Amino acid sequence: VQLQASGGGLVQPGGSLRLSCTASGVSLGDFKIGWFRQAPGKEREGVSYISRFGKITMYTDSVKGRFTISRDNAKNTVYLQMNSLQPADTAVYYCGTTQTPVDDTNWYFVNKYNFRGQGTQVTVSS
Repeated sequence: VQLQASGGGLVQPGGSLRLSCTASGVSLGDFKIGWFRQAPGKEREGVSYISRFGKITMYTDSVKGRFTISRDNAKNTVYLQMNSLQPADTAVYYCGTTQTPVDDTNWYFVNKYNFRGQGTQVTVSS
C-alpha cells in the first residue's frame, strides 16, 4: 500500500489545517487507519485512529477536543482536521494502515502499521 499524506504547512498558533491521506492502487476502505507524527529528535507517536467504516475513533490525550479524524471511503481518503494548533503539534505527520486487531490499548503502537509513503510537514509558529 502506497500512501500519500498532504495538507501540511506553516500556521500560526491557534490556526487550523486539514490533512488528507490517500492511497494509490488500493481501497483504503479495506484498512484501519492511524495518523502519527514525528517531531525532530523524537519517536513517532500515535495521534489518532479510525476504524474501517469510521464508527470507532481514538485520540491521544494531547489532541482530544482539537483534532478530528474522519474518512470518506468513496473518495479513498482519510482526513485529520486539526484546530487550535499549538507549537507542540509541529511535526511530520504520517498516515498508516493496519488490518490487525486494534483496541484502546494498542491503537498507537507504531509497529502495527504500514507507513509506506511520505508524510506532510506541519509547522506551528508565529
